[in-house]
Amino acid sequence: MPVSNTNKFLLAGLIFLLSIKIVWPQQPDYRQIFGIDWDKAMSFVEQNKSWIQPELEQYKVSYPVAVAIIFPELVRYSALRDKIEITLLKTLYINLGEEYANFSIGPFQMKPSFGQMIRERALGAMGHKADHLFKQKDDYDDITSFRSSIVSDLEDPKTQLNYLIAFIKICEDSFNLKLKTDDEKVIFLATAYNYGFWKRSDQIENMIDKKYFNTTILKTINYSYSDVSLFWYQKYLKENR
Repeated sequence: MPVSNTNKFLLAGLIFLLSIKIVWPQQPDYRQIFGIDWDKAMSFVEQNKSWIQPELEQYKVSYPVAVAIIFPELVRYSALRDKIEITLLKTLYINLGEEYANFSIGPFQMKPSFGQMIRERALGAMGHKADHLFKQKDDYDDITSFRSSIVSDLEDPKTQLNYLIAFIKICEDSFNLKLKTDDEKVIFLATAYNYGFWKRSDQIENMIDKKYFNTTILKTINYSYSDVSLFWYQKYLKENR
């Protein structure tokens, strides 16, 4: 049976479509992008796993999820720690408050305002367990002593970890995370950590794909904070199966 012109046209079109090589967008290789800063962050994780993991397990917090949340900040800390002088900022915050100085502290790069809000909300989310982690504002003689204690906590990785634990517990109490897959939980918590856990769920969701993360003082290419977290998380799970 002779092939009609219409069928010939359709056949040619099908052959053309099949000949096209479909290229799906690939996830950036953040280990290559951040180079030595990524490697330094990995070294921090490996050197401190022996005490971080048991502490997380005590509060029933997933080790890979917790590390994924703060891993981009470990990369940023490695890149910036020798470039920023914070002594003056610490003095301004302790004496005048976050309105005058609100800066990132320690390897997890937490701001004093973040620390204050964690202390305020931890009791509601964790009950008496929060008493083992933090003192409240009323436990101090004055506001400067309270602020000074937050700075001291955030400068020490071992006490800074308490704030990360409380952050996760607060998010579990505030948001319906049980309906999310493991990957979705990581990107949501990472975004809430970087953007603000006191925001509404829809506000956090809307920020997930926004590219505002970088490790330099000068403006450069930005990446999605949650994407960097997910990259580490998936790589960790693959390597530890």
